[in-house]
Amino acid sequence: MFLSLCIVLSLLHDCLTIDLTYRVQEEKPSGTYIADIAADSTFLDTIKSSEQSLITFSQLKEKLTQLFNVTKQGKLYTAQILDAESLCTYNKKCFRIVKVAVRKTKSFTKILKIKIIIEDINDHQPEFPLEQVNIKFSETDIQGTVKSLPNAIDRDLGFQNSLIEYKLKKKEDEPFSLSVFKRADGISSLRIILEKPLNREIQDSFTLSVIAKDGGTPPKQSVLNVVISVEDENDNQPVFSKPLYNISLKSTHEKTKPVVVISATDLDLGENGKISYYFSPKTPEISKKYFQLNKETGEIFMVYNSQLDGITLSELFVEARDGGSPPLSSIATVLVNVIDQHNNPPNIDVNFISSQNDNTATIPEDIKVGSFIAYVMVTDNDVGLNGQVSCDIKHDKFKLRSMGSKEYNLVLEKPIDRETQDHYKITLSCQDKGLPPLVSTENLSIQVTDINDVQPKFTKDTFQFLTYENKDKDFPIGFVNATDLDLGPGGQLTYFLSNKDKPSLPFVITSYGFISTTMSLDREKHDVYKFQVFVKDNGTPSLNDTANVVVEILDQNDNAPFFTFPSVDPYNLDVHYFPRGKKDITVLRASDRDNGNNAFLTYGFFKGNDKNLFAIKPHSGVVSFSRKVYLDDAGAYELVFLVKDSGTPMQSATTTVSLTLTVSNKTSPMLTAVQLQSDNFIDVTLLIIIVAAAVIVFVVIVVSITLCIVRCVKHGTTTVRTGKKPPYNSEMRQLLIQTNNPIGLMNSENLISRNVLPKRTKHQLYPENLAQNKYKAPIITRNILKSAQKYSEPVVATSNDDAMEHHTDVPDYTLETLPAPRDGRHKLREGGGRHYEEIPSM
Repeated sequence: MFLSLCIVLSLLHDCLTIDLTYRVQEEKPSGTYIADIAADSTFLDTIKSSEQSLITFSQLKEKLTQLFNVTKQGKLYTAQILDAESLCTYNKKCFRIVKVAVRKTKSFTKILKIKIIIEDINDHQPEFPLEQVNIKFSETDIQGTVKSLPNAIDRDLGFQNSLIEYKLKKKEDEPFSLSVFKRADGISSLRIILEKPLNREIQDSFTLSVIAKDGGTPPKQSVLNVVISVEDENDNQPVFSKPLYNISLKSTHEKTKPVVVISATDLDLGENGKISYYFSPKTPEISKKYFQLNKETGEIFMVYNSQLDGITLSELFVEARDGGSPPLSSIATVLVNVIDQHNNPPNIDVNFISSQNDNTATIPEDIKVGSFIAYVMVTDNDVGLNGQVSCDIKHDKFKLRSMGSKEYNLVLEKPIDRETQDHYKITLSCQDKGLPPLVSTENLSIQVTDINDVQPKFTKDTFQFLTYENKDKDFPIGFVNATDLDLGPGGQLTYFLSNKDKPSLPFVITSYGFISTTMSLDREKHDVYKFQVFVKDNGTPSLNDTANVVVEILDQNDNAPFFTFPSVDPYNLDVHYFPRGKKDITVLRASDRDNGNNAFLTYGFFKGNDKNLFAIKPHSGVVSFSRKVYLDDAGAYELVFLVKDSGTPMQSATTTVSLTLTVSNKTSPMLTAVQLQSDNFIDVTLLIIIVAAAVIVFVVIVVSITLCIVRCVKHGTTTVRTGKKPPYNSEMRQLLIQTNNPIGLMNSENLISRNVLPKRTKHQLYPENLAQNKYKAPIITRNILKSAQKYSEPVVATSNDDAMEHHTDVPDYTLETLPAPRDGRHKLREGGGRHYEEIPSM
């Protein structure tokens, strides 16, 4: 009667306090939609439609694991996968109460209590404690002899899902059947019944299968293999003195005294009649925490009497099991009624809107005054004044407001600033009106969180990095960094490359600011990269900053030099040598696509200069004679020139010049293929006529001979010492041959050198007049020719393909490094093989 009254009062209490009730099946995935609290609650009916958008819902945080989530719009979802078996006990309605705070803007309005019933599904199959049991029958056993089998347990909570049906699988002629009956705790007891006597000499063992199938949809099953041997067996189960023990217990009961002693008897002898006591698997786990069973004596003791104040009724199922094989057992029920005799202190339960842990709430620094922070509920089950409670806090920033009987909400009283103080500690005190009054306190902690109000800033406006070309992918370039004074996500930075204008940028940046390459770099294609990096924080709203990045590619010696002149390989060059001609022959030119020291070129001979007749300037590439040239030096030379750079490792190229040398012992240089095309000088033919006319006039004037002799003596000129003078007409003929030369007049240097020649034979001076060598040319003729040097322009020997002009007022050659082929100021065309020729700009 007392139990029934408690159940009725409990149901009536639920009906009066629960606002909404929903159902959800277990094992649904996290985030499963359950219901719309806002739509189902009649609370919104009292709110104007224009103000309904200001209403927000938020679930109060629980100390236990949070099972459900409530959105601001009032949608109810699961927060994790629900397992009814771990959340609730057998044969009890499985539900949870969720408290939802309803606010208008940030002002508290109401607390809704939502009851969510967790419906069981058939997710467990019946399970036997063993896969196989061995039982024995005696051949003297009569028809109707029974043997017990272990039953199966289905951990599902629902009645239908945990309802088990058993079926015996056997051969048609085997003399056994299965008997099933329910025990007091709802578990079935299984027995094998002997249908007819056994004859061990005919058959001494049998193998049967017991199939346990639950009532779920679809049903699940398991199998117990039963091996029967024909012997004597334990055939009596323990029997309790009474099936139900109903005990009334005071909360002040001593732990050393047993609550109750249960007993059972067994008619078997030996181990088959020895009884042990155990709690049935159907006994609630919470009851096992409060009570302890002595398995030898059947005594039940109280473990924690201080925690029994909130317990009114405990239901225990005790199993008596004998020592047979398999053992036989029976069940007795023990009901324990707890009578409370204490004045207990109030129990404080705090639920935060937003929390880090059980006793720490988090609020933003821009929270408004009056905002709802926590819901406080106090419970005290004492009777009379012992159960009347009042609560208070003492703090200048926060205030506790009463919501009715034993319910409060914690709100913000004054503005807060995280930079001034980021953490508050509050002591909540609740006191009942008993004699003496009992007080409970709860220490609360409130953490003020930062808002994103500081922009990230790069440590530099421009980051400059140096790297090498030809490195592998993912080669590190450098690190950029920025700072942000915000905390949490507002201070967590992520970096990006800003390559809107350069989609093919060969770099990548990690979220931490490390820049590396996405491909091998080539300085000859791109020597400097300029782009921007972008940093943003993870705050809401996100703030950002940009900086410039300059990556300069350092050169590596990865390009070999190449000849631009000569432009073909091999190159044919004809050279005519005269004793008083220039020593320079030609100029080699080369280029290198690298820069710096890697493009500093040096020229030299590779092979072919066996006589050491030729020399080359290492830096200008000027090829010249290295010594005096003799008649026997004439001939063909296969000269292989080498050009190398100054890089590491050094790279080089070669070219071949097929040089044909003609040596003449004439004193005037016989040059080929030269045309004076400058408009700034007097015509050559006219100049020759004027000189010839001047010579004839001066020959007629004999008096000038004496004056010229005196002038030569004064200037220290030396006459040529020879034998007899050649006739005058022979000297004149020689002059006319030279002036009519299509190449041009002798330059002043050759003329002066002729006047100061060392002593030579007649054959050396006048090889063309070996038969007429009686006379020497008058000195006046040579002086006349000397005075004509200012009207002539000197030239040097060139090849049959190119002519190079050299004026007396500029250096013969200068060091020149040609630009790489990509230079727009020069145009290069391939001249065959591995050489290039420079094409003059138009």
